[in-house]
Amino acid sequence: MRLLDRYLLRELLVPLGYCLGAFLIFWIAFDLFAELGDLQEHQMRAGDIAWYYAVKAPEFMVVVLPFALLLALLYTLTSHSRHHEITAIRTAGISLWRLALPYFGVGLLASLVLLALNEWFVPDSADLAERIKTARSQKPSAERVGVVRDLGFINERQGHRWIIGSFDERTAEMEHLQVDWLDADGLARCLRAARAIHTNEAWLFFEVQEYQEADGMLVPGLYTNVFSSLRFTETPDEIRSEISISKRLGSRKVRSAELPIAEILDYLRLHPNLQPAEQSWLYTKLHGRVAAPWTCLVVVLIALPFGAASGRRNVFVGVASSIFICFSYYVLLQLGLALGAGGWVPAWFGAWAPNLTFGLAGAWLTARVR
Repeated sequence: MRLLDRYLLRELLVPLGYCLGAFLIFWIAFDLFAELGDLQEHQMRAGDIAWYYAVKAPEFMVVVLPFALLLALLYTLTSHSRHHEITAIRTAGISLWRLALPYFGVGLLASLVLLALNEWFVPDSADLAERIKTARSQKPSAERVGVVRDLGFINERQGHRWIIGSFDERTAEMEHLQVDWLDADGLARCLRAARAIHTNEAWLFFEVQEYQEADGMLVPGLYTNVFSSLRFTETPDEIRSEISISKRLGSRKVRSAELPIAEILDYLRLHPNLQPAEQSWLYTKLHGRVAAPWTCLVVVLIALPFGAASGRRNVFVGVASSIFICFSYYVLLQLGLALGAGGWVPAWFGAWAPNLTFGLAGAWLTARVR
């Protein structure tokens, strides 16, 4: 790494750390004041609240990291420009694009961090935070946390219809279940079991009674204490995605961070014949989840022309610019997601429109910087 790159990185990372810390503290404090009454109602103590917000930190990080990076970049670039450092660097024959290489490296790393947080930490942290929140207020006779009752689950690709009395989302254990399907001859088949667990990539059923169609009626067949079959390829993760997404399809909210890409793909694989409205919502959500992390790279593109323009300017210009850019991006993001979810524009365009608009505008403006 060149000496110049190390200098530019050092000058960026210090304000980035301050901005990220300040944004996190502000976001947590704002959420705490908004939720204080609810937290007290759940009888949470100071230690519980501290642990609750530590668990929710990844969710807050997803929101504040792009804003913190934008503010830090604008502050840093405005400071360099104000002291004529950018002019001196470019006079030495280094282009603005080459100068920005360390910033793109930070943007790429931040994008990968956001992708990892969204896929592997935020969904679990939301469930864990809810359990911490309700731990002290639950009565002994209350419903077990994470157990879904009277679950219906359909695998349209293989023609399997599951009716499950109870499903434990943490252990994937089922109780009082029935699976219906048609065999190769088009005759109805049915399997009923008292309990089932998923082990060694297969379902293991207990106290099993099989039924098969004969003369238009289901008649009992095999009865066994333990039964396992590779026919039922549905996985616990696919059932969890069914539970998670089905609860949200009714409201059709496009702004939520709790659905990983893997869950959406599982649901789409099991339901290839969705209604157009459901397809628009799910594909907009899918593209939105893929597009969201790369906001950090777009931030670098849009910050360059705003921060690197020549002239002596106050560093607070960077703050004002960041507020305007964030507001404009947020409005375009919500508009694109709403249009995509409603089927007014293609799902990919609705989700990627903010990144494409600001990224292309930033690249064009950067090329015009003198």
